[in-house]
Amino acid sequence: MLREDFATWQCGDRELSLARPRIMGVLNVTPDSFSDGGQNFDADLAIARGLELLDQGADIVDVGGESTRPGFVPVDPDEEARRVLPVIRELARAGALVSVDTRHASVAAMALRMGARIVNDVTGFTDPAMVSVATGSNCGLVVVHAGEVSDHPQRKSVLLDSDPRVRAQEAAEKPAPAAGESPAAGASENATGGEAAAQEGVASGEAAPASVPQGATGPAGSAASRLDEVMRRSARGYTSPTVRLSSGSHRRFTLPESAPIMRRIMGFLGDQARTLMRAGVAHDRIALDPGPGFGKLADEDVVIQRATAQMASMGYPICCAISRKRFVGAISGVDEAAQRDAATIGAALAAAAAGARILRVHDVAHTAEALNGFWTIAHPAQVRAFVALGSNVGDRLGYLARAVALINEIPLTCVVAVSRAYESDPAYGIATPVANAVAEIRTELAPEVLLGHLLAIEDALGRTRVPGEEGHGPRTIDCDLVFMEGETHGGSRLRLPHPGLTERDFVLVPMEDLVRDPARYLRHAGVTVKPREERVGIVRAQLGPIEW
Repeated sequence: MLREDFATWQCGDRELSLARPRIMGVLNVTPDSFSDGGQNFDADLAIARGLELLDQGADIVDVGGESTRPGFVPVDPDEEARRVLPVIRELARAGALVSVDTRHASVAAMALRMGARIVNDVTGFTDPAMVSVATGSNCGLVVVHAGEVSDHPQRKSVLLDSDPRVRAQEAAEKPAPAAGESPAAGASENATGGEAAAQEGVASGEAAPASVPQGATGPAGSAASRLDEVMRRSARGYTSPTVRLSSGSHRRFTLPESAPIMRRIMGFLGDQARTLMRAGVAHDRIALDPGPGFGKLADEDVVIQRATAQMASMGYPICCAISRKRFVGAISGVDEAAQRDAATIGAALAAAAAGARILRVHDVAHTAEALNGFWTIAHPAQVRAFVALGSNVGDRLGYLARAVALINEIPLTCVVAVSRAYESDPAYGIATPVANAVAEIRTELAPEVLLGHLLAIEDALGRTRVPGEEGHGPRTIDCDLVFMEGETHGGSRLRLPHPGLTERDFVLVPMEDLVRDPARYLRHAGVTVKPREERVGIVRAQLGPIEW
């Protein structure tokens, strides 16, 4: 296995660095999802929420149009597409890395055409049509295990056959046969807890799988029936009847044995990954998700989460999708799903520490804050970045110098080098020539955190933002984070690499003072620089070094 610090996940034309964990924000465009159903059912609301998730720190937005909670009504693929495609299109236009959460091949194919770069399939690509979608594209894939991991629900306690309570319980539970009728075949007193659970079913407020992972695909209705049955059985985990063992000592165990559970989880995920690779999918496009809550008991989910490092050793990025799940409520004592965010963050950080690299959550803002705090302390690492500086009022060179000095004072950040100052033609509606420079920095801060510090420097140096003149008004200083190694981001607050980087002569020329060949350097990061005759803000004069 490659060192985790150098792992990447290839998602279409995006190479997502996994040197630090990434946040996948949940965006349910459904009326009935288990904790946020209906909140973003309107397309405009969903788009606004997706942009908000990006601004809060989401690296990926996972858009889903079908709820798979127990008792769910299967959504026709056409209806699912109607829900998600407009949202995916607009978020992709905003530069977002978009994932589509679907089990329908037709929806996945259309979503990729609309700009999605990841397919998150709760059925684990057991449908050959989904494998065809995967092989016909270069998107990233999330293979999910959805189904049970034991032959029967785990029990709260165990009674031996010799216990007198067993016979009393048998007498109370044994149904009286109808007149002239013998007991039904197979309805023995030793029926497993799983069979009993399948007959009773308990409603649950949690997401469920779209099919049992052993490969049953079938029509949507039958798949939904199997899905609902699996989840109802797992939901009975809190009230499972006492069962009997014919031998062994009277002992209690807090959790079921890990080995059989992980054999099923890792066996399925590994088999499906190999199936995809045999079909032509590259290894670095595949991520694995053990499917917490999807047909599993709370105890089993804890076992699975504790085995995160074991799953990471398989050599694929591991997705931790535990947000607001039932087992999170069990370990935190929080009954209401929507109130489980704090506990989710704690469990997600534990998974990240053990090797998970994609954290799928509803509460992006607080997860990002917690992850940034944890990761910065636990995993120190410097990243190279470039900040473009510009001023077109007052003492322009003075403002550039003061900005560089303030950038150097940002915590966990230092200025490595600064270009000379250059004067460029006005661009983007700016009325007067601009003095420009570029600062090369090293930082240990997350991009959104660094951006906050840069905006604070603009405020400190008296930049005013007049409504209606955003981007082209006069400014004492402009501090644009234009490039950060290993980072891509979309949204309205921060775009990385900066969308104007390819055409801005007033950025590319100063970069030549810091990087021998900016075009070649940026090309390795997927940024194609335009020739000088096609650029804007052409540099006309050199103003000299910046003394800071």
